Amino acid sequence: MVEGFHVEIVEVRAKTGVYGEIYQVLCKVLEGPDAGRVIMRNVKGPVRKGMIIVLLETEREAKEIRAR
Repeated sequence: MVEGFHVEIVEVRAKTGVYGEIYQVLCKVLEGPDAGRVIMRNVKGPVRKGMIIVLLETEREAKEIRAR
């Protein structure tokens, strides 16, 4: 069994990666010591607002993607 933290996707910000397969999302941590905190993460695969996903850790945050 994989342990992790449930998070809810609040907003899908941008697509990135060579083929556009990585999404940058804002997600709200639902449990654990960081419960209630909103963090930005990079997620692989199709996602949309309101989905619940499991992150292995909530300490790291992704940097915001800026247009060149």
